[in-house]
Amino acid sequence: MFSALRAAVGAAPAPPVAGLAAPAEPGPPPFSVTAVFTETRLDSWLALGLVLAAGLYLYGVYRLRMRGDRWPVARTIFFLGPGLGGIASVTVSGLHAYDTTLLSVHMVQHMVLSMVAPIFLALGAPITLALRTLPVRPRKRLLAVLHSRVAKIYSYPLVAFAIFVVNPFVLYFTDLYRYTLEHAWAHEVVHAHFIMTGCVFFWPLLGLDPLPTRWPYPGRALLMLLSVPFHTVLGLTIMQSSTLFGGDWYPSLNLGWADPWEDQVVAGGILWAGGEFVSVTMLAVLVVQWVRQSEREARRIDRELDRQEARERAAQSVG
Repeated sequence: MFSALRAAVGAAPAPPVAGLAAPAEPGPPPFSVTAVFTETRLDSWLALGLVLAAGLYLYGVYRLRMRGDRWPVARTIFFLGPGLGGIASVTVSGLHAYDTTLLSVHMVQHMVLSMVAPIFLALGAPITLALRTLPVRPRKRLLAVLHSRVAKIYSYPLVAFAIFVVNPFVLYFTDLYRYTLEHAWAHEVVHAHFIMTGCVFFWPLLGLDPLPTRWPYPGRALLMLLSVPFHTVLGLTIMQSSTLFGGDWYPSLNLGWADPWEDQVVAGGILWAGGEFVSVTMLAVLVVQWVRQSEREARRIDRELDRQEARERAAQSVG
């Protein structure tokens, strides 16, 4: 199947790789669904951050309910489930044991951390929750950050779009990717960077929180549509590449159960198909939000017209 896929996209045959470096330690066992559970770890700083974020969010919801205010259950589910849970599924689970072993696993992480989890974090509206529950002084500080020049620049949709598009090319087509494979701390920083990049892009488009710069829905839909071919180009480029990403890193692992060339084709396919699916799905979500906002605006106008008519009738009856 892999050979046929490579032939279909015109990938060059795998050339020999000279000067393979000896792996620093034995590689993980063959990838399987069981390994996703057996290789799970809970000792990373990212796991601690996820637990802390979930705790703070739930505490905010609890405070709202204690004073009699409502908070939509769907927002809590979005934030904790596919939001924080999505991050955990690719960083805390056994997938982490293969993220420097298989490019395809790393690409799954890339998709979830930069495109899936940030969307649901945005739909969870954590900034709105914080503004409704924080004491006066911290709330003023948060508002100051939201209205700062830095926030205005990074939340501007064109700036966010440029960051979202350029970053993967800088990572994968320079020596930076090899560096992240050799240094565990750099690989963890890349994971955090994926999350931040996705939040910067999707928060102004789909998020419910107040932001200093937010385009009207037609502009947001256009920007989302423009993101679709980007994943196609990047995915096909990876599939057709005649060089291995990371240089001799993957061959040096000497894994008898994985072919680095075939795995790179699969990785490109994941980015291509997954990117298009998520982009088109989120475009549909954006259209739904647009329609609902139009319906709310229409109801508001109807109520205002009804009030005007009532005032006119009252004036006529008095006269």
